[in-house]
Amino acid sequence: ENIEKELIEINKKLRKSIRGLETIRYNPFPDQGSNQSFAIGMLNEDGDGVVLSSLYSRERMSIFAKPVKNNSSEYELSAEEREVLKKAEVK
Repeated sequence: ENIEKELIEINKKLRKSIRGLETIRYNPFPDQGSNQSFAIGMLNEDGDGVVLSSLYSRERMSIFAKPVKNNSSEYELSAEEREVLKKAEVK
């Protein structure tokens, strides 16, 4: 009985942990540099998590974090952010 209770508790915690993780690198500015920009998607089984992205150029680097709920975000996502979230979905 104790083992069953512990298994239920462990499964609840696992469901909230990051289960889908994906990273892509890309070049948003074809006339500059190489694939120094990136997007990282991290999702749990419910499709909740975050997408982190970085835009790199010679002059500066910007980092963005957008919350994700049920595999979508209330913030506008770039094509690369949408792609990384699609790949990070837990199936």
